[in-house]
Amino acid sequence: MDAVSPAASEGRWPRRRTAILDWLVGETRGERFLDNILVACCERLRQAGVPVGRATLHLRTDHPQWLGARILWRTGMADAEIRPTDYGVIDTDQFRVSPISAILAGADAIRERLDGSDDGDAYPVLDDLRRDGLTDYVVWPLDHTLGKRHVISFAADRPGGFSDEDLSLLADLLPALALVTEIRLKNRLARTLLETYVGPHASEHILSGSTRRGSGVTVGAAILICDLRGFTAISELWPRDDVIALLNDYFDAMSTPIERHGGEILKFIGDGLLAIFPLSEPEACENLLRAVAEARNAMASLNRDRATRGLGALGYGIGVHAGDVMYGNIGSRARLDFTVIGPAVNVAARLESLTKQVGRDALFSRDFVARLERPGALGHVGTFPLHGVGAPVEVFGLD
Repeated sequence: MDAVSPAASEGRWPRRRTAILDWLVGETRGERFLDNILVACCERLRQAGVPVGRATLHLRTDHPQWLGARILWRTGMADAEIRPTDYGVIDTDQFRVSPISAILAGADAIRERLDGSDDGDAYPVLDDLRRDGLTDYVVWPLDHTLGKRHVISFAADRPGGFSDEDLSLLADLLPALALVTEIRLKNRLARTLLETYVGPHASEHILSGSTRRGSGVTVGAAILICDLRGFTAISELWPRDDVIALLNDYFDAMSTPIERHGGEILKFIGDGLLAIFPLSEPEACENLLRAVAEARNAMASLNRDRATRGLGALGYGIGVHAGDVMYGNIGSRARLDFTVIGPAVNVAARLESLTKQVGRDALFSRDFVARLERPGALGHVGTFPLHGVGAPVEVFGLD
């Protein structure tokens, strides 16, 4: 195994090296996506005579579902392949005996020639590279600020592999590649964190500059509020980890259908959930109704699973209303919440509370039902006075 350190590249930079570096540093500012930059970089390297036949970027992304992502390019691919990396991968034997693991553990560089004997290969992945006709393989760290380490690899498809000049050129690109990838990765991280904590629509508003207290807009929305029954007693009696697992199962059952059908979850409040379906989408109310139907099925499935484990069923209530809400920043000078407020939100909350009284798991207001193209799935429950709401509200439920 040969080690090739970026520090080993010395001497005068050839014109081709300068051209690629100038492009990386000065001409990629308008490109948002790392996969496109990797493809363009590899194509420029090949045009410069460097026999790159395969390249990968291995990035840790701090995503709630994924440890990171692998971006893969091969010759002939117009677009790179992006594959998420599961958190459990670091516990697999395949990862432990990989060059990526070695680099993340502190190795400065790894080089493996592939056009000779495969006796004594240090890494099983080398067999796959040989089968693909690749002749040389080099892996380096991409070190970002604050000790964050990622990985890049290049493989050659020319007999004899990379020349010393090729390796020197590639090594000299690493600082620029680290800078370019860190900027995009931090932009993606900021977007991911906002999407994770406030939802995709609110995150777009925030990233567009809606960060002042009181800034916001009035929008029409179908509002959904959901609450878990008996949670106070559960949280007082159950071990902490069991309570967290229960909440995660419950929120998965409720949230997945909401997000699948275009709703935006604005917040989780203890065991409660607030979501909106903007009425700018023509089928917003139909989509909300589909989401509720799927969430009910998911909760029924969850309760069947709980029953097999000797656990009690989880009860819940859903209140749905439609109307105008103020959508924007509320809070103190230094701590803001991007949310919705207004009388329409209060009606949805009161309908959720009413589900306990009438023995239904989901209730819908007349204002919501009137916006449905096919309201037949909802039956009339009655007209009820709601606390803090002026006139009694006509209420419907799922049959």
